Amino acid sequence: MPLKSYIWNPIPGSLEITNAAMQDFNLVEAMRRKLLSFLLASPALCPAGTLTNVCTDLYAAVPVDNAGDAVNVFDLHEVAKRKLPPGHYAYMAMGSDDGATLRANRQAFADIKLRMRRLQDVRNIDTSITLFGRHYASPLMLAPCGRQQIYHEQGELAVARAAADENIEFILSTVGSTTIEDANQAKGDPVWFQLYPDENWAKTQRLVDRVERSGCGVLVLTVDMPATNREALDRFRIDSNPECQSCHSPVAGVLGSKPMLEDVDQKSRGKGTAFMDWAFVDQLRASTSMKLILKGIVTHEDAQLALEHKVDGVVVSNHGGRAEDSGRSSLESLPEVVATIDGQVPIIFDGGIRRGTDIFKALALGADAVGIGQPYLWGLCAFGQQGVATVIQLLHRELHIVMQQARATNIKEIGQHLLVQTKEWTG
Repeated sequence: MPLKSYIWNPIPGSLEITNAAMQDFNLVEAMRRKLLSFLLASPALCPAGTLTNVCTDLYAAVPVDNAGDAVNVFDLHEVAKRKLPPGHYAYMAMGSDDGATLRANRQAFADIKLRMRRLQDVRNIDTSITLFGRHYASPLMLAPCGRQQIYHEQGELAVARAAADENIEFILSTVGSTTIEDANQAKGDPVWFQLYPDENWAKTQRLVDRVERSGCGVLVLTVDMPATNREALDRFRIDSNPECQSCHSPVAGVLGSKPMLEDVDQKSRGKGTAFMDWAFVDQLRASTSMKLILKGIVTHEDAQLALEHKVDGVVVSNHGGRAEDSGRSSLESLPEVVATIDGQVPIIFDGGIRRGTDIFKALALGADAVGIGQPYLWGLCAFGQQGVATVIQLLHRELHIVMQQARATNIKEIGQHLLVQTKEWTG
């Protein structure tokens, strides 16, 4: 009897699946999912000792053929892993040194549990926020990530269109593979811009002026990467590896292109941003009318200095674990920054978000919005614009669900009273 019969029309009283059906089992992934659900609902069909294995497999991420088949963002990760060349995947997934901070970003969320309330009408949930006078459907933002044409030919243009469709914000990276003018056109209104400045102030000023002329209203200065050690990427020997040179040689084309840096000396940029100090922040603040946000603030001391130097917001971030090997997660850093900022400017959180519950926890600790990086790159690599939109929709759906479970009907009702911390964080 074909496998489909067991999924849709199980025979009453059947105690086992025929050998023929088992042979059909691996033919269609969707059928496998339905069979597992049927087995879980029918203990007589699950021989002793197999239930644990079925459950373990049931929660494993699987590659999907269509974006709409993904049940969480990890399914899209499985597709991305299979599509990307090893070096490109390493560039996306790597952390600094041996990845301790990268791992800490995820572990920190597991150290916080949620206190769920009961018996409140939660049929109407409002996930919207207002930031710098702009109304968004969700506190979720798409953080700056470089060279996105590595993952999909449409790169940042697909991401900008998905952000527009879902009414959330997108931050274009200085080292992106498209110009801000093209990103703005794709989104339908100006994106935010993340700045890696050049040590030559005149070149930085020209870049900032170009961004402001494009209509951009928010400039995000990355301050957390004076230098970094990326061993996972170094092992590929990009400069000499023939496989890597097919993409990264001067004649390879778009993957080596950074169109926003055509006027910047790439050799000087290779030294990092060690030259930056608070005087540079003042100089940048005075050079533009755009809102200025500092990305990479993780201590109360620097949060206080940010306020003193008149910035308009901060991003609590350790660059996804890519910039440092402190071993301290972004989430652990958030409370002390929140306490110092005390509502004076917006706080955006960035670091390890993979679930709606993660968004909820960051908001409960005091963030005004949260950014994601790798998850939307998974979606981009897997299915282009539709994949990015699916990631946004999945995370928004999960946030909506956990808000209902916690009886928080809007973002302002999410607070620390809904958290239980199971591990003490030392600052």
